[in-house]
Amino acid sequence: MEKLLISACLMGVKCKYSGGSNALPEETLGALREKFLLIPVCPETAGGLPTPRAPSERQGERVVSKLGADVTGQFEKGARIALRLAQMYGCETALMKSRSPSCGNGTVYDGSFSGRLVPGYGTAAEMLMAHGVRVINENETEKINKCK
Repeated sequence: MEKLLISACLMGVKCKYSGGSNALPEETLGALREKFLLIPVCPETAGGLPTPRAPSERQGERVVSKLGADVTGQFEKGARIALRLAQMYGCETALMKSRSPSCGNGTVYDGSFSGRLVPGYGTAAEMLMAHGVRVINENETEKINKCK
């Protein structure tokens, strides 16, 4: 069975910055479980950040919390752990949380904490893609059928 790296919050794990999750509908998760062995990861908690935590946004190469703390190191550590999991399990695809400063693919918040989106990628998504892992998000589930 093919393995799929997936943001843990999409599976209902309460690791979102606010202490909640971004759980996909159970029917979507069920369909994914039929096709894939799901490998959950939360790069932010894997990198050492607590739950709950202050929200963070990318500011260029850095990641900064709304309180002004530079959390780039924790985000980079979490990205390395996500990549290691993908490589260890042979995941060719990752289903990651959209707009996230760690998992977002294509758009992320602009770093001003104003809610404005800009083109860009989260640290983990960027690292996964740089190493050949295809990254999609929960808004692109139609692409899941096109995965090998």
